[in-house]
Amino acid sequence: MPPQRRVNDAVFYYMDDLGSRIVAKSGIPSDRHHLGKLILQGLKDDPDFLLQIDGSTGESETSGSVLERSVRFALSLRKLGIKRGELMVLLAPNHLDLTIALYAGLYLGIVVCGIYSDTPPVDLQPLLAITKPSIIVCQSDVASTAQMISLNLNLNPHIITFDKGDFCYYIDFMEMYKDDTPVEDFQCTDLDPETSTAFVVNTSGTTGVPKAIAHSHKYFAILLPQIWSKYTKFPTPTKLVLIGSPLQWSTAMTSFIRSAVLRYTRVQSSQKLSIELMTDLINKYKPTYSIFSPTLMSSLLKLNKVDLTCYEEIMLCGLPVPLNLIQEIKTLSPNTEVTNLFGMSELAGLGFFGDNPAPGSCGKQMSCFQYRLLDVDTQEEIYEPNVQGELWIKGPVPFLGCHNNAEATKELLTSDGWLKTGDIFYFDENWNYFFVERIRMQIKCFYYRMSPLEIEGVIRRHPGVLDVAVTSIPHNEWGELPVACVVPKPGAKPTAEEIKNLVKDTLQDPKRLRGGVIFMDSMPMTTTTKVHRRLLRQLALELPRV
Repeated sequence: MPPQRRVNDAVFYYMDDLGSRIVAKSGIPSDRHHLGKLILQGLKDDPDFLLQIDGSTGESETSGSVLERSVRFALSLRKLGIKRGELMVLLAPNHLDLTIALYAGLYLGIVVCGIYSDTPPVDLQPLLAITKPSIIVCQSDVASTAQMISLNLNLNPHIITFDKGDFCYYIDFMEMYKDDTPVEDFQCTDLDPETSTAFVVNTSGTTGVPKAIAHSHKYFAILLPQIWSKYTKFPTPTKLVLIGSPLQWSTAMTSFIRSAVLRYTRVQSSQKLSIELMTDLINKYKPTYSIFSPTLMSSLLKLNKVDLTCYEEIMLCGLPVPLNLIQEIKTLSPNTEVTNLFGMSELAGLGFFGDNPAPGSCGKQMSCFQYRLLDVDTQEEIYEPNVQGELWIKGPVPFLGCHNNAEATKELLTSDGWLKTGDIFYFDENWNYFFVERIRMQIKCFYYRMSPLEIEGVIRRHPGVLDVAVTSIPHNEWGELPVACVVPKPGAKPTAEEIKNLVKDTLQDPKRLRGGVIFMDSMPMTTTTKVHRRLLRQLALELPRV
């Protein structure tokens, strides 16, 4: 068993040195928080470094090549007339060209937004309505759809494609708007890192209602090193990072940025990531670090073909992480550190970290955040351990809130800048924080608040259950009645009576499944692979309940 990593200052010393060199050249103190300038300097520092690999095709690219191509694309965007503060949508899979546009945008102060390349038109329209892009860079097979939706929204973005088709191919675009400025003479656009949006992350949470969370250059520049604070060697804290999510996820967006700054090689895939492909990538490339959702990790283990012993660390976030999942990974790969993270799109990453977290906890407070825990009903602050309340967080700089949505920002942030996470937590005597549930997921039955996650945890003990999500239906007398939506394991035939009795015999009376049980072939999911709770509640009213 290798010695456990401990939080230290190595990554912060590295970032301080990198930022100081940038400021020494520009004379602008705030440039240490300009993501574009951090990326540019990171690429220049070691042009021969292998930065990215497309695991689906075997293609790879060095930092020097990425530097050359991203600067050329930025110069063309500048010549086209795209200005600082305008928004660019990247609607494409994780091929090697994706970060060329991403980095170019950050150089110029263009706001970047990633959208899942397979997003259907019905979901793409509200995302484009929120972001209002000036330019869309996408695959040719979705360019017509993006154009049609944009016209319906009275938008007229420039559309450039990563591959050849009926629209402007990005190679042709760079030739049409060619600028022969030498790469070494290229200058990023100056901006105020604290108030300038670097990127927005589209999220639907568990409700299915889309919103776009804006993050400033300074906010993420401060957050950038935190997740690597247990490592000691910089640059290149780990050998190989496998990206397990599309750019729409903050885990992918932030890893693409971090890889150029901290100089680690990443493996990504231009093909859609199936469980089989992910297994092949892990077995072939032997990555040392990944951030996965618990759903993806569970699916990899169920396939029973993946060798995880190459990993130094696996981080799990996005959904509650069952303790038995962590134990299963540790059994298969005893030398791998498995970390349970609490992350949010609203935070562009993790909310807790620290040494020696207690089993089941998300970690301890981070120095870059302030924390409050408030009683959901009285709004009084909680100071005692083991008392549940809503988590509020304040960042190192003001959160920017929801892009182009003042009303949603008002719901998300208090007037003095606290982010209302909507998540119930408690802390123990050692300041380990434990996630309980989302407030909006709570079911109120006869004046009794109950957690769907608690009921789901009981139902998952049934040997015939593959997946389960608990929702509710309205009731005139009781308020809401719990309903279990169950996906059986292949070949298994659990009965509603078995599941109801399991809950009845384990939990308190108000938590009984008085709303019934619904058997489903698959669970409805959002585009970010979370259970679509809003749709699930609608289905509970429409589908037969037993």
